Amino acid sequence: QVSLVESGGGLVQAGGSLRLSCAASGRTFSSYAMGWFRQAPEREREFVAAISRSGGSTFYGDSVKGRSTISRDNDKNTVYLQMNSLKPEDPAIYYCAAALTYDSRWSRPGFALDFWGQGTQVTVSS
Repeated sequence: QVSLVESGGGLVQAGGSLRLSCAASGRTFSSYAMGWFRQAPEREREFVAAISRSGGSTFYGDSVKGRSTISRDNDKNTVYLQMNSLKPEDPAIYYCAAALTYDSRWSRPGFALDFWGQGTQVTVSS
């Protein structure tokens, strides 16, 4: 069992930056690939980024590619999402997720992951 708790959301001006964190419980954090998703009101869940168990491999959704960086610290059981150049279309609840699988299926709609956090709200002001 893995418990995930996101933090770092808030209000930021368009063009600004934000770093989200996701702290995981348990001693098996390094066994899981980790990632971020987001969901805005009345929209489908959207893949944001994923990172392999070691942190050596990452991939991103098209909407954030080039503006965001996912990273992890296995000693701290934490995964991060650095978002830069925030846009008016970025506001959403951002969720952290974990799965034993790490491959392109993370970005496919409806792909089932093993564990989810409760989410953190990101708001962008123009």
